[in-house]
Amino acid sequence: MAKLKDGLVKRGSTWSYVIRVPNPNTGRSRPLWVGGFPTESAAKIARDEARYLARRGELVERSQVTLEAYLTSWLDDHAMTVKAKTISGYREALTGYVVPRIGRIKLQSIQPTTLTTLYRELAVSGGREGRPLSPGTIRQVHRALRKALNDAVENDRLIPNNPALRTKIPRVKTTTPGQVWTMAHLRIFLASIRTHRLYAFFHLAAYTGARRGELLALRWSEVNLRKGTVTLKASTDVIDGERVTDTPKNGRSRTIAIDPQTVALLGEHRRRQDEQRDRLGAAYLDAGDYVFTREDGQQLYPSTVTQLMSRFIRDYNEPHQPGRRGHPREALPPPEILLPPARLHDLRHLHATTLLRAGEAVHVVSNRLGHADPAITLRVYAHVINESSPLPAMAFAEAVARLDHEDDADDADRDE
Repeated sequence: MAKLKDGLVKRGSTWSYVIRVPNPNTGRSRPLWVGGFPTESAAKIARDEARYLARRGELVERSQVTLEAYLTSWLDDHAMTVKAKTISGYREALTGYVVPRIGRIKLQSIQPTTLTTLYRELAVSGGREGRPLSPGTIRQVHRALRKALNDAVENDRLIPNNPALRTKIPRVKTTTPGQVWTMAHLRIFLASIRTHRLYAFFHLAAYTGARRGELLALRWSEVNLRKGTVTLKASTDVIDGERVTDTPKNGRSRTIAIDPQTVALLGEHRRRQDEQRDRLGAAYLDAGDYVFTREDGQQLYPSTVTQLMSRFIRDYNEPHQPGRRGHPREALPPPEILLPPARLHDLRHLHATTLLRAGEAVHVVSNRLGHADPAITLRVYAHVINESSPLPAMAFAEAVARLDHEDDADDADRDE
């Protein structure tokens, strides 16, 4: 056997080093051999760095674990600590876009250039049928991968640093939520669906700015008609084909006020729901005292109200389509004012922009929307908050004018 000198030894044509690595749990140490260095100098530099990292408890030992194996384990472990919707997003991003392309590479061989190349390929042909993948989706992939690799550094000690932190990712064009509808559009829309049994759902969405899932998870025990409040404690979504109810997006419940018109509307909605329950009797399948349900009492699927929104708009704009279900036999003239295409989520944006333009405080709007921090509201709706308004200019000019007036009065007093 070749002679060992200060932890260095030549084996064949390459050099190796050995250091003792302490076990933080037992206090005992064990030898760690690392080889394959072309020169004694290279082995010595690696040995010194390994000794330094070992003393700091930051030494990363060589591992044959592939990126796929690590991500699979990470997703399973992470599923116990985050919301079902969050882990579903991580799983879709990592197993759908990362694992098929670079999953076989060893975790410790992943470099920033590896990920930059991956993102570039996704941008060219990562979508369905080889179409380009959007920059926004690539950024979602990057966020999931960055979080997983960060745990590989800090928790699992499998890699010395996170290559995702030094990766080039496609630039996403910054967009702001536009106000698709005006208040006049909202009034027309709500009037056109006034007789529908789920009218109260769309009214409450517009008048509170609550998210779709929060309203679908709302129970009557969380509605106080006497005080005029609703408490949003949960959110319903569909993940992998199954309906899942979890906490709201920011993880916290919130209580928000509703106006007298909305209070009366919810009271009317409850009376109708009770009448339906009595009418169906045993056929009414109460899923848990939910405010908004199917006609038989079962909980609604999120896609139901989303599709209804589109159908309502289409039916209002095209009453002249004979033969369509629910339409008259004879053609009717189109309305004078057409409703622009809008998503259910646009009612939330309309609520927020209306309040901000009316001068409501950002932290109040933030609480109604359920943002984790007012800074999120400021960032999302900066285009509304920063709109050119004469009010700040007038306020400043009036303040200066008052000061000038006070100075003139003081001068007059001194002259006397």
